[in-house]
Amino acid sequence: MKNSSVKIGFIPTNRGFFDAKLASQMRREVIEAIKPMGIELVVPNEEQTKMGCVETIQDAEVCADLFRREDVDGILIAAVNFGSEQGVAWTIKKAQLDVPIMIFACQEEEALTMKTKRRDAFCGLLSIGDVLRQIGAKYSVAPKAIGYPREGSFRDSMEWFVGVCRVVGKIKLARYGQIGARPDAFWTCRFDERKLQRLGPTTVTLDLSEMIAGIDKFSDGDAEVKAALDSIEGYADTSGVGKNALLKFAKLEIFLKKWGEENAIDAFAIQCWTSIEQNLGICPCTTMSRLADMGIPAACEADILGTLSMHALQLAGRHPVALADWNNLHNEDDDLVNLWHCGVFPKSFAKDQPKLGIHSIFPAAGAATEEQSHGVVNLMVKASPATLARITQDGDGQWKALIVEGSFEENSACTTGSYGWCRIKNLPKLYRDTLLRHFPHHVAVSQVHVGNILWEALGNYMELPVYHPEQSQAGVYKTELPF
Repeated sequence: MKNSSVKIGFIPTNRGFFDAKLASQMRREVIEAIKPMGIELVVPNEEQTKMGCVETIQDAEVCADLFRREDVDGILIAAVNFGSEQGVAWTIKKAQLDVPIMIFACQEEEALTMKTKRRDAFCGLLSIGDVLRQIGAKYSVAPKAIGYPREGSFRDSMEWFVGVCRVVGKIKLARYGQIGARPDAFWTCRFDERKLQRLGPTTVTLDLSEMIAGIDKFSDGDAEVKAALDSIEGYADTSGVGKNALLKFAKLEIFLKKWGEENAIDAFAIQCWTSIEQNLGICPCTTMSRLADMGIPAACEADILGTLSMHALQLAGRHPVALADWNNLHNEDDDLVNLWHCGVFPKSFAKDQPKLGIHSIFPAAGAATEEQSHGVVNLMVKASPATLARITQDGDGQWKALIVEGSFEENSACTTGSYGWCRIKNLPKLYRDTLLRHFPHHVAVSQVHVGNILWEALGNYMELPVYHPEQSQAGVYKTELPF
């Protein structure tokens, strides 16, 4: 998931009373600053509009047509001098693209003197923000709203904004593959499929029996099965599982990738127990772990809203993600939580080489035999940043999201499966609020800090009530970033 997958429309807005040379210079500096970031930039050229900027209604018509034809994922508005608020507003209205917008203004070249050629973009940006509100357009303000494109802060703002565009744009058109039914005991994995589609994602279903039948069609000697088997044996220490299980992991992986490609699937939610153990004879954790490292999130227990949370988090951070249980509070530290799942975290999370093993719960509980329970990925998460996210529905089906930032750290406390100790400031307060606000036991987690991207994407553009540990007013999106 590279920046090149996001296309940004650029409106360099000019007002003719101000110096044309300064406006042209800033337009060029924005383009030069963005070019090394690998972002595809769509902007009028100097033959299409005066200096390639937008001032008049005619300029706006040209720019809007260009954006609509190129189907941009987001729009950057830069006041290269005072700017034309009507030119900007008409471009947005005519383009008719419901995409994120970020506004930014260029600083003066020097402290003002009687002879300074002025931009007055500080003032003009206020007018631009006002007309966007008048036409009902949602927009973001660059974290450093006034500056120079050549500054690192501008590039940071663009990385943030491109992340927001990725989340909003990809979630709207997402397709999630639900393989099998949720465990009957887990009402926390229930969701409203129709409301999910109104939010954006479409659920594509497949019965578990169809998947098992599809896997049976692969021969042990198939070249692609052998290639996947070799890859799995390099992925983790496989000495704790049998060859027959390894072959099934390989075939399951191939089937899911093929079915996913045929159905344009962005992420999976899989019924991971206990039918698959009893009827296929493996735990699917190894395959789900490997898919996550390939950039294809796979949620446990057919938790589609867990899939949504994972997908949003991956889009924000461009890093592999996992679905974890809020599993255990450390006995000696109230701000340290064990994030755990049976054995499905991606290898990229691991401190050391993972080891494949037998599920620690199923045989003892009589849910499956040891022979049927091969496949969990045993690993401890390495020290790293962490962002946790959960999108869910309340009892009336209304959407809301939880966003938390913390850090994984090493600790002598240990367990089986995939796990990590995550430090979260004021965890007892967060835990109580999570209980009161009805977030479930599953949470998506990534090893980067991208809470600010999710806050803007989910709170501003998708209009979800968003919660985080330090906010004083619950569920209210605020334009100031909490992260």
